[in-house]
Amino acid sequence: LNSFKAIALEWFEQHMLTKTANHQARVMRAFERDLFPFIGNLPIKEVDAPLVLECLRRIEHRGHLELANRTKTIVGQVFRFAVATGRASLDPNPSLKGALKTHEVKHLASILSPAEVGELMLAIDGYDGTPVVKAALKLSPLLFCRPGELRNFEWSEVNWPECRIEIPGAKMKMRQDHFIPLSSQAQAIIEEIRPLTGAGRYIFPSARGGSRPLSENGVRTALRTMGYDNSQITPHGFRAMARTLLDEELGFRADWIEHQLAHAVKDPNGRAYNRTTHLAQRVGMMQSWADYLDNLKAQAKAGNVIAASFGKTQ
Repeated sequence: LNSFKAIALEWFEQHMLTKTANHQARVMRAFERDLFPFIGNLPIKEVDAPLVLECLRRIEHRGHLELANRTKTIVGQVFRFAVATGRASLDPNPSLKGALKTHEVKHLASILSPAEVGELMLAIDGYDGTPVVKAALKLSPLLFCRPGELRNFEWSEVNWPECRIEIPGAKMKMRQDHFIPLSSQAQAIIEEIRPLTGAGRYIFPSARGGSRPLSENGVRTALRTMGYDNSQITPHGFRAMARTLLDEELGFRADWIEHQLAHAVKDPNGRAYNRTTHLAQRVGMMQSWADYLDNLKAQAKAGNVIAASFGKTQ
């Protein structure tokens, strides 16, 4: 009952079942491949920092630096659970600070210059692809949601009277419902694709059949076709683009932007805000963002990007 494995599985049952299936699988894989075979059967009080480091070094030697650091975090969570339930007196993780190689974070490529964004929007406007891919591509900068969220949009999630998409928490990374206000430009794109895919489940169905959403490479391939490679912009890069320009060029409040990005934002008491927080302000922000992108596109077409005011209210 007090082995590392027994306590780890108990922790998993209590703390992981609200997480996504993919996250659960990653954690269980770390247990079964890199921890249980070496320390699983030991009483948890005998599992000290050097033993944990041996496990982590094996991962590190395979070249998986990020996985080694993630596994270290998992071990720490198990030990804190064991301490809290009276079956261990010490978490060895603090002793391992600095023992692992650091993982160099590679930020996903994005375009942040207004002039270059205008050129990108002009290229998107001229993209000659299938209607489904073109619609997904055109919505990507307007909505700046995660690429997986966009391609999995369902028609049932469109709230037409309120002009927004309502994604249930089960589909979101943070497991909370998320509202995406639709600018008039975004509404027009969705309305245009409606006669083609509106009878099915997905707004952007796979070319191989309506039972599956658009491939994760759909928008990425479109960008490549337009001449943009991975070092310039990725589908995920539209998020960084919006975050930067909404803040630095349009001056919107950081918490409004973070809410719209569906990041974890908490109130002063540490409670997560709900899906409607700052919703009215976010509606205005999304329309201003769409108008700003249209302006950049128009200026790129004219050969000169200039600053403009888009009537933000804060």
